[in-house]
Amino acid sequence: MASSSKRPPNLNTLTSATKPVISVEEWEASAPIGDVEVKSVNYVQAASERAALPPKFSVEDPGSSSRPSTPALRGKLGQGSRPSTPNLSSAHRHTASHALHPKQPIQTPQQFYDWFSLIDRSVTHSQEAHIRAHLESVSDNLETCDRLIQRIDEIDREVEDMLQGWRSVEDSGKSLKDACELLLQERDRLLDMSVAIDERLEYFQELEHATRMLNHPGESLVLQTDFLYMVERVDVCIDYLKAHRHFKEAEIYLLRFQQCMTRAMTLIKMYFVGSLRALTADVSKRLSEKDVSTTAQMHLLYTRFQTVSGPLAPLLAELERRALAHPDELSALLAECHTAYFSARKSLLVGRLMEEIKGLDPSRTELVELTRAGCSYLKQLCTDEFNLFRAFFNSGEEQLYQYLENLCDYLYDDLRPRILHEPRLTALCEVCTVLQALMVLDVPSVPDASSDEETDLDELNLDLEHPRRHRGLRTLHISHLLQMVLQDAQTRLFFKAQSVIQSEIRYYVPKPEDLAYPDKLVAARKPASGTEIKEKQSVSRIFQVKSWDKQETWYPTLQKTVWVLSQLHEFVKPAIFDELAQEAIKYCLQTLVSAAETLKSKNPPASVYDGHLFLLRHLLILKEMTQNLDLVHRDVDRGVVLPGVPESLASVLGKTTSLLPSALLSSLGMPRDEDTTDVRHGIDQLLKQACEDVIKAIADGTSATYRTWAERLRILWSLDNEEPSGPNPKPHMDYAQVGSWAGQDSALNVINTIPWQFEKNVHEHATRLRLYIEDERTVGVLLKHAEERMVDDWMVFRTTVWNLYEGRIRNKIPTPEMIREKVEQAYKEDWVYMPYDFHYRFSDEVAARLASSGAGSSSG
Repeated sequence: MASSSKRPPNLNTLTSATKPVISVEEWEASAPIGDVEVKSVNYVQAASERAALPPKFSVEDPGSSSRPSTPALRGKLGQGSRPSTPNLSSAHRHTASHALHPKQPIQTPQQFYDWFSLIDRSVTHSQEAHIRAHLESVSDNLETCDRLIQRIDEIDREVEDMLQGWRSVEDSGKSLKDACELLLQERDRLLDMSVAIDERLEYFQELEHATRMLNHPGESLVLQTDFLYMVERVDVCIDYLKAHRHFKEAEIYLLRFQQCMTRAMTLIKMYFVGSLRALTADVSKRLSEKDVSTTAQMHLLYTRFQTVSGPLAPLLAELERRALAHPDELSALLAECHTAYFSARKSLLVGRLMEEIKGLDPSRTELVELTRAGCSYLKQLCTDEFNLFRAFFNSGEEQLYQYLENLCDYLYDDLRPRILHEPRLTALCEVCTVLQALMVLDVPSVPDASSDEETDLDELNLDLEHPRRHRGLRTLHISHLLQMVLQDAQTRLFFKAQSVIQSEIRYYVPKPEDLAYPDKLVAARKPASGTEIKEKQSVSRIFQVKSWDKQETWYPTLQKTVWVLSQLHEFVKPAIFDELAQEAIKYCLQTLVSAAETLKSKNPPASVYDGHLFLLRHLLILKEMTQNLDLVHRDVDRGVVLPGVPESLASVLGKTTSLLPSALLSSLGMPRDEDTTDVRHGIDQLLKQACEDVIKAIADGTSATYRTWAERLRILWSLDNEEPSGPNPKPHMDYAQVGSWAGQDSALNVINTIPWQFEKNVHEHATRLRLYIEDERTVGVLLKHAEERMVDDWMVFRTTVWNLYEGRIRNKIPTPEMIREKVEQAYKEDWVYMPYDFHYRFSDEVAARLASSGAGSSSG
């Protein structure tokens, strides 16, 4: 090994030649050592310091050791580094006991030197013993490591051989696995192909089973459990083959399956028709017997059929579903079933229906009662027929309604001529009411039996205990059956209403008592005696006027307009009602305006004010009545709330024109609106004009004389102050000639008549206004603006007189506040007329009040 070359040489081979002496510095320079070597040297040094003395230098007794020692060294090791020369006697005793003892006594220096060299070498060798021991230990460790490395190399080679063998096995196993997987895939493919072939063949093989079952004779075949199962499977096979026409001979099998389906559905149809005919014959025979009670008839006509519908309904449901899926092949069979059913039912019901209609006596019974009784009976009959039909079928709604309409025609043939020749508008309205009430009471909807109707048709797994039932008949619409009679009644109602509008509104000729105003209003204010019997009136709430409940005080055309519209509102279509309403209101307005003009010319000038009030009263009634009519125009909500003010007046005053003062509008908080889209705008325009006329009439009847007197006086005053000019100059005013009406005394007389004549006229006009207009808030609005007119007229008089008569009567002219006070006092209902007092002068009272307030010298 390589470590053996590094071992130190054997000390026995050393010769006795003198070693060359090398200094420490030269040694360090020749062989420099590193940190590791320094640590090793220090470790060796520390170990050598604790080394024991060689055996030859151990302190022993003379007789206890066989190895002689130098006598001089005993007890003197610490005194010198060199031993003394031993005694000859001691050396001789131990010569044979130790190898270092000279064999011969030392006689010459050379022998001494040799012996000394031997001793020196022995000492040196003894000092290096621990180094050699360490070297031997290190050599043994190296040899052990070399053996471990060799063993590791051998194990590494063995592991590499094992890895190579494992890789070889892995590669072989993977190849085997791939081969197995390929075989499994091939097996799965073959299995899938086999299953797919079996699944496809199952549809084709079903033909044999279906054909074999259909070849069995007998009508009871359709009642077997396997029959519907077979029909369902055939249906699935047809859908499957339609979706896979590319299969070999798919068209041939599809045709044969369709033939099987047609045969199966034909068997269902034949069984249904046969059962229905047998049942109809039996019921007809029982009904032809005498003394069959109503309960027995209902049992035969409906309970017996309901019982038969149990086994037939599933078969008909299958036929309906297949007819819906294959209409070209099977819809004719379903139609034959419907026809057979309706024929059987009609043959049983027509005779009984005719007897019921004859019992109603259509030619003599009152129209409304005939409509109510006949239509109620038909409604119940149609309801029973609908429920019975729904027990058998779930389709055929159109054919069912045709059948029910044919049943209704037996009554309509007698009812329709009576309606078309009915002259009474109220009777026609009651007929419409009866029909609409019956149309509202329809049969409630039938809840769906199942919500999961859709299933996969490609699967042959069937659930015959819960067969699918398509959504079909659920509600009987009575309105569909009564619509024709209702249209006849509405048509007759429309033409009759037009006739009434033309004859009793447009071309109405007023009678003297119709224009007996205000006598009619005064009579209506009297308490009722309790013996009057009023005729019953059915007026819709929409046409019930809140503020005027005494319709006997209305003008006849307004009464007729309200009555006609209230009758038509619930019974004709909105578009037709709009047309009739606008026509009636237009003609009513014309008659009201004409009646007002007639009333004005009856006894002028007192009747002029009555004419204005008459028109205002009826326009307010008409406006309030039409507020809830849903005509073409829809008013926009303006967000103005006026408590206590009628809606009609608020609406009218909210759409002012130049005829009304702005102050009148602002006092009611109504904005201006220029919308003119329907007939109500015409009412608004007339109402605004009527309000202006009433306000003007009140002012003209109370304070217009002041304005007239002042204007005459102003003309004379202007002529008196003009410079003469022209060929014929006007003369100056002669106060002596005109003093009777234009002098100072005349002006004071006008002022002094205010407490009697002016207040009396104001109170009379306010009282007459309250007689026509019953709403106090409306009266207050009109009187407020009439008061403004009176104050304006007085200001004309005050301004004119203020600058005349050299200012001598300025302190006797009432202020506008005094005039307002007098007007508001006269407006009160409890105002009492004060008898004329020759000693009382109102001008003196005015002067005293002005003097006390310090306003006597104020300007006008």
